[in-house]
Amino acid sequence: MRRPTRTAALAISAVTTAAAAAALLPALSTAASGAAPACAVSYSVVNQWDSGFQGDVTISNNASATTSWNLTFDFPGNQHVTQGWNGTWTQSGTKVTVASLSYNGAIASGGTVSTGFLANWSGSNAAPTAFRLNGTLCNVDGTTPPTTPPTSPPTTPPTTPPTTPPTTPPTTPPGDKAPPQLHVSGNKLLDSTGKQVVLHGVNRSGTEFMCAQGRGIFDGPADDASIDAIKSWQGVTAVRVPLNEDCWQGLSYVPAADAGANYIAAITGWVDRLVAHGITPILELHWTHGTYTGNSAGCSDVNATCQKPMPDAQYAIPFWTSVADTFKSDRSVVFEMFNEPYPDRATSTAEQAWTCWRDGGTCPGIGYQVAGMQSLVNAVRGTGAQNVILLGGVAYSNDLTGWLTHKPVDPTGNLGAVVHVYNFNSCSSSSCWDSQLAPVAAQVPLAATEIGENTCSHGFTDQFMNWLDAHQLSYLGWTWNTWDCSSGPSLISSYDGTPTAYGIGLRDHLRALS
Repeated sequence: MRRPTRTAALAISAVTTAAAAAALLPALSTAASGAAPACAVSYSVVNQWDSGFQGDVTISNNASATTSWNLTFDFPGNQHVTQGWNGTWTQSGTKVTVASLSYNGAIASGGTVSTGFLANWSGSNAAPTAFRLNGTLCNVDGTTPPTTPPTSPPTTPPTTPPTTPPTTPPTTPPGDKAPPQLHVSGNKLLDSTGKQVVLHGVNRSGTEFMCAQGRGIFDGPADDASIDAIKSWQGVTAVRVPLNEDCWQGLSYVPAADAGANYIAAITGWVDRLVAHGITPILELHWTHGTYTGNSAGCSDVNATCQKPMPDAQYAIPFWTSVADTFKSDRSVVFEMFNEPYPDRATSTAEQAWTCWRDGGTCPGIGYQVAGMQSLVNAVRGTGAQNVILLGGVAYSNDLTGWLTHKPVDPTGNLGAVVHVYNFNSCSSSSCWDSQLAPVAAQVPLAATEIGENTCSHGFTDQFMNWLDAHQLSYLGWTWNTWDCSSGPSLISSYDGTPTAYGIGLRDHLRALS
């Protein structure tokens, strides 16, 4: 959402990851007869119903340590994997392959790693008998793979057997302690145990504009009580924190009390406080440097005092390098590269806009050197940060038509898309969401980091939240600030959590989901 200036008042779903695991290590040495096997695999069916089951696989490595792993086995019957976690699962005929992810490729000598899956079955559900880890046959000491068959009789299925497998493992893994340590697998956000995470929450505006206007850092309280008020809306698990690059980097026009080290300390303290309360912080670059006076300009000021069409190369790249370096030790923190790109307003064609969006450089209609999304992703990954990165599309993050075609390269695979949807946007109908948003959500995690309506009511957001819920997508309402609802969607009238008429919709919807 563009805050007026002071003067203006996400076949196999887990298989759609960007690539299979890294090149396999040399085959593990085969153990001598009678010795411990080079690797051992335990396979168990932990739950089974008429047409499906949940399986767990534990790999024990008794050879040299690995940096990545690849496990293969063959189903003896008509079983087919539909979803997996803690690994990239693929199946061709009866052959199943599981590849490690970036966070669990290392198995120490004597160490173990667990992964799991959901599958359909018919006829019989016998366990596989041969497993190979990085090409080496496991359980080769003469024993059969240890298995845990389903209970006899099998676990009682639900009263109405599911027609499709559940979207998250029905019993395990239990999930991280909040906030979750996040990574991307296919089109889903997962925690460190492989459990799917869907974020719901609010935006907390102020940290993008107050400092640049010489009015402090926060618009309203930023203490523990204020977070407790946010959490009183049951189901809030994320708070989006808008940032100002000039304030972070301490440009001279920003009051010293609100700039540089002071601003960074305030933001870091706020993020730490959110994490301590079990809240996922989403840090996003909102206001940036660069003179833009073209179509839909928010201001003519070179400084970061309004929303610009694209981030600038001069300051945005070092900004994200610094932010990523500050928060890279905590993967519960999510990075959203840029609030609402609108290069489409400056360029003459959609292809020019999307090329500018990804590649930056000299963009038609924009008078400063642009930092494209690829360069910002590179800046973050250059620090070693593996945090999830989210990227909004063009047209103020409302248009995702070119997102998949122009998706930046991310060596970690932890990349997702952002959409902003308000009642006054072009893409504000279920037909548009089905045609433009659903295809993106089928391939990468999609988060609606801003939703709202400027009518001081919630009929539109109710409709959109229902659509998002049906697609298991994350969303956050704009905004947890006590502004006049008629001048912009404000969720509250008091920082104790008293909702506006518009805010009642989000509050009651999240409570119903809890």
